[in-house]
Amino acid sequence: MSNTPPGGAGARRSSAGLLADPAASLPLPPADDRTTWSAAHLDRPTLSRLRERADDDLAAPWPLPLASGFARYARDGDRAGYESAVFARQHRLSRAAVMAAATLDARWLDEVADGVTLLCEQSTWCWPAHDDTFGRGAVVPDLARPYLDLGAGEVAAQLAWIDHLLGSRLDERYPGLRARIRHEVDHRVLTPFTTRRDWHWLGLHGDVHNWSAWIHGNVLTAGLALMADGEPRTRLVDLAVGGLDRYLASIPPDGAIDEGFLYWWQGACRALEALDVLHHASGGALGGDLTGPVRATIGFPHRMHLGGDWYFNVADSAARVSPEQPWDALHRAARRAGDRTAEAHAAAQRRPQAPVAREEGGLGRLLRALTDPAWIGAAPAAPPLPRDVWLPSTQVFLARSAPGTAAGLTLAVKGGHNGEHHNHNDVGAVVVALGGVPVVVDPGRPTYTAQTFGPDRYDIWTMQSSWHSVPEIRDTAQAVGPQYAARDVEVRTDDDGAALALDIAGAYPRSDVAGWRREARLDRRDGRVSVSESWTMDPCPGPQGTRVHLMVAGTVRTGPGHAVVTALEGAGAVRISWEPADLPCSTTVRPLDDPLLRDVWGERLTRLEIDVSALGPVGALRWSLEEVPAGP
Repeated sequence: MSNTPPGGAGARRSSAGLLADPAASLPLPPADDRTTWSAAHLDRPTLSRLRERADDDLAAPWPLPLASGFARYARDGDRAGYESAVFARQHRLSRAAVMAAATLDARWLDEVADGVTLLCEQSTWCWPAHDDTFGRGAVVPDLARPYLDLGAGEVAAQLAWIDHLLGSRLDERYPGLRARIRHEVDHRVLTPFTTRRDWHWLGLHGDVHNWSAWIHGNVLTAGLALMADGEPRTRLVDLAVGGLDRYLASIPPDGAIDEGFLYWWQGACRALEALDVLHHASGGALGGDLTGPVRATIGFPHRMHLGGDWYFNVADSAARVSPEQPWDALHRAARRAGDRTAEAHAAAQRRPQAPVAREEGGLGRLLRALTDPAWIGAAPAAPPLPRDVWLPSTQVFLARSAPGTAAGLTLAVKGGHNGEHHNHNDVGAVVVALGGVPVVVDPGRPTYTAQTFGPDRYDIWTMQSSWHSVPEIRDTAQAVGPQYAARDVEVRTDDDGAALALDIAGAYPRSDVAGWRREARLDRRDGRVSVSESWTMDPCPGPQGTRVHLMVAGTVRTGPGHAVVTALEGAGAVRISWEPADLPCSTTVRPLDDPLLRDVWGERLTRLEIDVSALGPVGALRWSLEEVPAGP
């Protein structure tokens, strides 16, 4: 019988007397174990790619984050320039660390020592968007008040993995460097973590999000590997495990993540990886309970899958994701939990002769993938693509005609409320994919700037309901806050079809809208998607327009009562029809200049605007999608 909370890491049980020696605390052997780390034993495609890039690194200067780049966040909101230099420095160090472990060559140990020293001498490990130095009127870091954020946690963990992997070799060639690592990690991360308990991401006041799992997991890794065995180490581990438990307790029974699929990797997946480290470090005494919501969230990625690299995106997630996610971490967690469906979804992403992981995901993730023979040898499988998905905690719904195939139309709808983490105002938004490729879409989010998480967030067009597939009621968009929510939500699924019905009137800041009922249905018999809209409003004395917006990706051609959209990636075409057919429909083309949005959608998105104003305060609209048969 476990004495931890269901799915918990083990905060109700102290780690005192349970932890391995620091040198044995991380779940992979050091480079001295040549049966693991000699080049002959490592995955060849991964090592070849790393070697090629690392060789190029030797001929180039190390990336140099500059004060002027850090200050730009306060001056013009740009954070990407400074962060790109920081990330490039860390990626180069990760490549060097693997090459040093694979070869034990002095030149790679020199490269590692240079990179470690540069990180130790870097003024701050905090990313500029998070540092509270700006709130005190400064535009450069305050060395006396290091800020513990995602970036600081990532550097601390990276140094811990390097110390574990190459410790004895660094002692021989660079005596004193490991002491420097411990000093800097303690000053910048471990001491601030244990002495300052007002960090917003601790979750002590109930608001828990991906930062909590991500930072607590990295603090756990650093504390286990770099602190001497004793009471301070035990206390730090217990605090970190307590934070992980708070995050795990926030996961609803259905395993949904309101921040969306992309943030699953930086929240729930980070927690799963931390549990794996804890399970190893405690000899299996802690971190082994993968039941309840924890097991459910292991299935979240495949439940959001539309097909290929496309996923149903909510909040700040992107619709198309890089195939270089840490799929090995999902594969490993699914194996531990006995979730064969999630394991199959991870294995479906394994590309033979492709690297098993990349340094961009972090050194810890790279090392774990390189030393996981089950992942390296995983045979590619077909993705599970479940027929029906309903996640009541976030009111996320997905349905396709048959399980195991992306063919035809897939319908996805989001209910929920407008106070979620990384929120977009999108209650009731509809996404429809053809062959797994979104046609009616959620745009996602652009590159992060100071505006993204500031008071002007909802001035960004992608955050507004006006640019999602929802109505604009009497020239009014949806409003921000948890009180603006769907109500009277109903789900029906059977072999003939699947439907979600909900009233979205409450998402709009208007008192004259009694109800706006939206029912979206996939008919499995003919493969058609239909959406019925019905509304009741008070009479309106003035001219206020009401339109149903549909955001579409691809080439658009409109005609009376219909539009034909040719989907991206050659997926085919759909015909969108509406009744009454004589309702006017205009289009607005939205050119895309942000690199993240262009990477997903290309040069533009198009908004269809079906004007239902003439139907009056009580009316109804039905619009539907059907696949256009391919020509001869």
